[in-house]
Amino acid sequence: MLTLLKVYRYKILFAISILCFLLATVMLLVDMDQDSGILFVAAIVMLALGFRGYAVLRGYTYTMMIIAAVMAAMYSPQYFITIGSFKLDRLITPLLQIIMFGMGTAMSASDFVGVIKMPKGVIVGTLNHFTIMPLLGFALANIFHFPPEIAAGVILIGCSPCGMASNVISYLARANLALSITLTTVSTFLAPVLTPLLMKLLAGQFIEINVLKMVWDITKIVILPVGAGLIFNHVLKGKAKWLDNAMPLLSMAGIGFIILIITAAGRDSLLEIGLALIAASPIHNTCGYFLGYWSARLFRMEEQDCRTIAIEVGMQNGGLASGIAKEMGKIATVGLAPAIFGPLMNITGSMLATWWRGRAITQDKDNV
Repeated sequence: MLTLLKVYRYKILFAISILCFLLATVMLLVDMDQDSGILFVAAIVMLALGFRGYAVLRGYTYTMMIIAAVMAAMYSPQYFITIGSFKLDRLITPLLQIIMFGMGTAMSASDFVGVIKMPKGVIVGTLNHFTIMPLLGFALANIFHFPPEIAAGVILIGCSPCGMASNVISYLARANLALSITLTTVSTFLAPVLTPLLMKLLAGQFIEINVLKMVWDITKIVILPVGAGLIFNHVLKGKAKWLDNAMPLLSMAGIGFIILIITAAGRDSLLEIGLALIAASPIHNTCGYFLGYWSARLFRMEEQDCRTIAIEVGMQNGGLASGIAKEMGKIATVGLAPAIFGPLMNITGSMLATWWRGRAITQDKDNV
């Protein structure tokens, strides 16, 4: 019996997921909204766990879990705002600092040497990221006529550095992983200067931007923890294998919890403009991928590097954007775009990586 369960466990999970979806749909039809919400969340969790059994679907497990978290927060926000008198959004900054510390422990001097080895790719990628994405965010904020603080959040996600998930997506897309890691590192360390300045320039018309405070907020969320992680890695290199194994899982859980808190806090606003944000997100990402790729082609870069720059341009650090929104005291409004864009950019990035992975890398003679 146990052997059969082990063999068919993923199919059983899919069957449970389908059953939960059907029951939830019936409950929804008879106006049992709250109970149907629990079953919808359970259905997505079972579906996500079922994905683990199939190589082609495994990469979407985390994204499905994030969707489940968002649904839970939308149906029962009261459980994710406070515990007693303690406001859960106070955990956002410490969680981000832990995640950034983990990022630092995974870095080494070789990540910075990449700037010297690949100067063209680093310069093109960094310039593209901090011009294309902020301008796209500004354009979408105006095209969709978002309320001022929501618009500022859309611009904020565009002004944020490269996302940490971009390295995994670059690997899956057969892109230049070394360049991807270097671009993420460089953009992260430039963020304390460039993100506040770009926000002042582009989002200043929507909300008040305190540049110096934002510089300090990003420094304490990113630079100090990453720096501590770098020192930790240098001193204890190879001596803390448990930490190397634990940090990716801790980072994913931390980001998921942050999205849960933000969604619960901004539920009412999401019900009003959620569909518009969901529509804006893939436009933002896919335009970033497209413009990043073809701008790199204009500089006659190799195919692997073009793919890398496309991914690094199109994917932002949604967690950091959420932390900045929290420090601004506007987690329920400015923080909504990062909460929505974060999971969706992982979906579009995974789809792009899957498409590219099935296509051989060819070098154009003109580009070499």
